[in-house]
This record gives sequence, structure tokens and C-alpha cells, in this order.
Amino acid sequence: MTTASPDSHALDLASLLCSRLCHDLLSPVGALTNGLELLAEEKDPSMREKCFELLEQSARISADKLRFFRLAFGAAGGFGDMVPLAEARSLVDALVGNNGRIAVNWVLGGDSLPKSAIKVLLNLALIGIDALVRGGQLDIGAEAGAQAIEIVVRASGARVAFDPAVGQALEGTLPDGELSSKTAPATMVQLIAAQLGGGVQVHATAEALVLGAVLPAAA
Repeated sequence: MTTASPDSHALDLASLLCSRLCHDLLSPVGALTNGLELLAEEKDPSMREKCFELLEQSARISADKLRFFRLAFGAAGGFGDMVPLAEARSLVDALVGNNGRIAVNWVLGGDSLPKSAIKVLLNLALIGIDALVRGGQLDIGAEAGAQAIEIVVRASGARVAFDPAVGQALEGTLPDGELSSKTAPATMVQLIAAQLGGGVQVHATAEALVLGAVLPAAA
């Protein structure tokens, strides 16, 4: 069996992150299309008002997801080396707010973190959100100390659905050939942590999922 080259692996990861982004945007963009079609045919004023509400909601959700993925997956050129934690918080809160079934609690130490640490935080939060298929609570903490940056995300609820493959991707033990759009965000977290000399921890039960990352303070 041949082993994929680093360049090939990076290309696969980039492609799968794009697939994940497109998958998440398909629903709100589709709703925009449906809303425009209904608006073109509908004559009743009250129904047209509902169409406008649908369009406004779908446009907001699409914009929120694009803003989130721009920083979580992309280069996010609008930011410098340090990113305000308030920005990360607003992105996650918007994503969760559109879900409607998840409550978020934040414990943040400091005002900003390096962009790489923010990417880790956002992607761990995304994994936590994905695990709360029936809703629940998302607790997010981040603190930069003199030696290390510590990030923790805890997802708890009536049913926590966590794919073991995502855990393998976070720990760097995912078998060759099993990278997918579902495991791509976790793989990116693991790669960022490994490149910086940090690490990722995973603990999952039926009631809670705890994800942690420790990165060097100079991340």
C-alpha cells in the first residue's frame, strides 16, 4: 500500500474542508432560493411578508456561517497575528443561536489569542456543536498563561453523538484513507497542535464530550 505524500494529504484536507463548508451552507442558501421563488409567485401581502422573513433568516444564517468558517478554516486575512476572543465568541454564539437548542457558557482569560489558537478553539467548538444532535450545553474556556495556552470545550446533553473517527483524527491516530469532510476539522486541529508542539485530549461518554488543547504560549 502506498502512503500519500504530505502535499497530497494537504490537498485532500483542503478539499474536504471546502466540502464541509459547502455542506453547511447548502441548507440556508437553498432556503434563500426557495424564498425568492415563493416571493416571485406570491401575491398575498401576509404571505409575502413571511417570504421576506424567510429570506432575512436564511441570509443571516448564511452570513454567520461564512464568517465562522472564514476564521475557522481560512486564512482570515482581515486579522493580524492576534485575534480578539470577543470575535471568536461572537462567531460561536451566532452559530449556536441559529441552532436554537444549545446554550453556551464562556470562561475566558485575557482579551486575545494567536490566530492558530483561535482556529483550534473554533473547530473544537464546531465538533462540540455537532455532537449535540438533540441540543444541550456547550461550555468553552480559554486562557493564555506564561508558558501555555489552554483551551477546553465541553458538550453535554441528553444524547451526545460523537464519532470515534473524529476522536482518532484529534489524537492523530486516524488510519490512512479515512479522512473525510466529517473528520477534516478535527484533523486540522491535530495538525495545528502538532506543528506548534502542543497536544489535544479527548474524553467522551454518553452524556458529555470533553475536548482540550494545550498549545505553547508563543503559538
